[in-house]
Amino acid sequence: MICGAGIAGVSAAFHLARLGVTDIVVVDDRPPLTLTSDKSTECYRNWWPTKPMVDLMSRSIDLLESYAIESGDRFSLSRRGYLYVTADPDELASMVNAAEAIGNLGAGGVRIHRSASVNGDDDTLDGADVFLTGDALRSRFEYLTPTALGGVHVRRAGWLSAQQLGAWMVEEILASGGVFLQGSVDAVGSDDRGIRWVSVEGVGTITTSTFVNAAGPLAGDVGKLIGVDLPIHSEIHQKVSFKDHKQAFPRQAPMVIWNDPQRLAWDNEVREMLVESGYSDAVGTLPPFVHGRPEGGPGSEWALGLWEWRTRTTENPSWPLPEDPLYPELVMRGLSAMLPAMSVYAEALPHHTVDGGYYTKTIENMPIVGPAGPTGSYVCGALSGYGIMAACAVGELVALHITRGELPPYSSACDLRRYDDPAYVASLATLGATGQI
Repeated sequence: MICGAGIAGVSAAFHLARLGVTDIVVVDDRPPLTLTSDKSTECYRNWWPTKPMVDLMSRSIDLLESYAIESGDRFSLSRRGYLYVTADPDELASMVNAAEAIGNLGAGGVRIHRSASVNGDDDTLDGADVFLTGDALRSRFEYLTPTALGGVHVRRAGWLSAQQLGAWMVEEILASGGVFLQGSVDAVGSDDRGIRWVSVEGVGTITTSTFVNAAGPLAGDVGKLIGVDLPIHSEIHQKVSFKDHKQAFPRQAPMVIWNDPQRLAWDNEVREMLVESGYSDAVGTLPPFVHGRPEGGPGSEWALGLWEWRTRTTENPSWPLPEDPLYPELVMRGLSAMLPAMSVYAEALPHHTVDGGYYTKTIENMPIVGPAGPTGSYVCGALSGYGIMAACAVGELVALHITRGELPPYSSACDLRRYDDPAYVASLATLGATGQI
């Protein structure tokens, strides 16, 4: 019994089926992949600053690539990469140091460019291309701002159609005999032997000895049903999809990320209005990492933009998400720092939609995958903003736990029992404010 039909729960069911399990039930009060999985930026990367995350994501991408071949590329796996850009020489030095460190963790080699780049269109490369000058950077990405001093192009990265990946997995689960039920888990029973039954509102009580909490942002509530207090919280994250009718966002671009804080050039009248409307933080220095990418296939005019300019945290996720009326304009203006052509939308926004969901995460932003609570109870969650890219590996990992398969080395870093180690808990005090990785 798997509680949650988002990409994590679907992947867990898919990988259980691949390991020969046939009596699989996935329960959710919504249709599969419709709470947060369909609102993702749908990107992936193997570029992470810790060894367990590099290994976890590398395994997940290995699986994605093999499933793309197996499915006939049902989910349009691309490999455009992630491009991190800066106009700050100190930030560039930090990015170079980080690139070398991440490369040494197994993410791939680092290639240094001081002049025109090579192998720009070779999507078989891994590691990263590091551009130490603005001229070298713009020789490859001519649409970037003249103020950019350098950047890092991560190569084993890109995006995919998460909905199509999930749909393909659902088809495979159904073909193996799996069942999807629509309803809410309202109670879980256990005794000294472990999990015994699960009650689903509107369906009834189902006998089972194995229960997987893959409830995404609601994992904390589901955990309480089995007496497990998961150390998680959720952050609201949004994205804007816009019709780029003026062709300001380059269609050939990778995912582009501006690594620098910035101040937006509001005129005095707008500045005063923003302060009076409760947006005084929008007129000061805003955080780094506004980012975006083209969306859709050949001929598409759509692009995505994201910028978490405010951190909004909750332990009780609810829907609909609270609105941020300023968000689309902030993203458009923020992107123009990196992509000057985007300034055409500063005064007249293009047609757009805003959606989003929650990054449900632990303090150190590592996932929780493995046993939790009574015997036969497992969790597959806390996937923060990387649920789509990690889904294959975490689904496989929880399936290996359940079937008592051989666990990969990164399993202990994902296990809830890591918090039983006093030294590990003490190390968390050295994290930054968010633990974001």
